Amino acid sequence: MQRNIFIVILILLIFFVISFLTNILGPIIPDIVKSFSLSIGLAGFLPFAFFVAYGVMSIPAGLMVEKYGEKPVLLLAFFLAFLGALLFAIIPSFAIALGSLFLIGIGMAMLQVVINPLLRVAGGEEKFAFFSVLAQLFFGGASFLSPMLYSYLVLNVHSGNSGFLIDTLNNLVPENLKWVSLYWVFAVIALLMVVVISLVKFPKVDLLEDERMDVGHSFKELVANKSVWLFFLGIFAYVGTEQGIANWISQFLQTYHNVDPATNGAAVISYFWGLLTIGCFLGLILLKIFDSRKVLVFFTSGAILSLAFALFGSKAVAMNAFPITGFFASVMYSVIFSLALNSVPRHHGTFSGILCAGIAGGAVVPLIVGGLGELFGLQMAMLFLFVPLAYIFSIGIWAKPLVNNDTISSIKDIF
Repeated sequence: MQRNIFIVILILLIFFVISFLTNILGPIIPDIVKSFSLSIGLAGFLPFAFFVAYGVMSIPAGLMVEKYGEKPVLLLAFFLAFLGALLFAIIPSFAIALGSLFLIGIGMAMLQVVINPLLRVAGGEEKFAFFSVLAQLFFGGASFLSPMLYSYLVLNVHSGNSGFLIDTLNNLVPENLKWVSLYWVFAVIALLMVVVISLVKFPKVDLLEDERMDVGHSFKELVANKSVWLFFLGIFAYVGTEQGIANWISQFLQTYHNVDPATNGAAVISYFWGLLTIGCFLGLILLKIFDSRKVLVFFTSGAILSLAFALFGSKAVAMNAFPITGFFASVMYSVIFSLALNSVPRHHGTFSGILCAGIAGGAVVPLIVGGLGELFGLQMAMLFLFVPLAYIFSIGIWAKPLVNNDTISSIKDIF
């Protein structure tokens, strides 16, 4: 099939938007806590509302794609994200925030299901690996940039500065809730994506066997397999750890080191995602040289040490160790996912749907940290993150894939 570069660019943009909307919670949690006078425990419900949507919607979204096709699902996903962002922008309150984040999360879960098969068809199967890596670069780039947008808006809205964007937001956002301007921007972005997608003709996608969802015989066979649940817990543990760190970094730095969340706190989160993206590319090289289980053990060990330094080190140490933790977390998702698929002989499409539902770990772990923070303080609460990290470390020991990752015999084979 001839490649459609315009569709590829659009899909890369969708990856960017997904990350842009998903990974902003961490930087703004301190502002939400302050604006709505929340406890740490209640603040934990914010990421819960967003990521529980993945557990609810991942498998139904796969069935929707097979029944209705990619374009209607993309349109519905961005429309839900638009509604969620607009609702929060117009009525900023804690209760509305929970409903808004759930709607946006539903939309993002739907997008995650659609875009990889569509990228394979639009970019061509022979280029799928390249475009998948490029998509991760866009995803990581958005995670790096969204905290910077937050800092820019908070520092410029109602500050006396002028310009079309700032003047417009000055008229829409209360002076004591400057961070809400982000959700006006998100609403506009989501609406623009609805308009663009409605005008585009998408290629027909014939799902491969590994991309099909079957909630009948295949699902029953898989859920009876202990390995399926163990790897589901692996994805659950990874996303829980990633979000448990990212969502509480800024609050931690503000609480224990008096770091301004709108500037230095947001910058640390930005570097966390930036180093996580860089680590992905180093991981690609290492996976060509070493067994993926050894890579997982090494990187998880690095993440455990970095997190310990971040939690108990000085201000300077914490501000550097948190981003380094992101670097070491970089390969975990892809390694766990590939080990999982290589550990069962069939029904990979359905298994992928089950694994994607494990993204709900991003809902549960930050909520647990918030609840423990209410009782013991955030520093002690974040020690809980060593539990999922220990589980991820164990995967590198007990995993026995049917097929191991290819490694090279010479360094020149990487290229």
